[in-house]
Amino acid sequence: MNYKAKLHAIKAFVFDFDGVMTDGNVWTFADRETVRCGNIKDGYAIQYAVKKGYILALISGATSPSINNRMEALGVKQIFTGCANKMDTYRKFLETNNLDESQVLYMGDDIPDYEIMQHCGVATCPADAATEIKEIADYISIHGGGHGCVRDVIEQTLRLHGKWFHADAVNW
Repeated sequence: MNYKAKLHAIKAFVFDFDGVMTDGNVWTFADRETVRCGNIKDGYAIQYAVKKGYILALISGATSPSINNRMEALGVKQIFTGCANKMDTYRKFLETNNLDESQVLYMGDDIPDYEIMQHCGVATCPADAATEIKEIADYISIHGGGHGCVRDVIEQTLRLHGKWFHADAVNW
């Protein structure tokens, strides 16, 4: 089935963090704080999807206060970091939110995302994802991680649902 046809059922977006919401580069300072580079257009789309009533979640193996701070600032309530096994977290996410796999769009970029991508409604990845991930993706964004791939899939879905660029779009 064409991935656009699958987008009709989407009620939730779940994203990996590093390599999806960031460009994959991490700078670590002497105090062990890390800095990552993301995309402001991705951030706009995330907060807009939250505003429009979609469920958004983050499932990441990474841990950093900056990840939580960024997601919370965008209105994301379901933030799962330090996940050694992402599939276990994903199953709990589905159960907690009473969602069927077909209702979830997932975007991942590397091997730890592989299993979830086999069990979601629409499996997506950035243009610079690992080969194994691209091979199972329903959609590969034209944008790389941290360069608009999140905005790409959210905007496509909301446009299809008739929820993109309403009067409230100008309000952050």
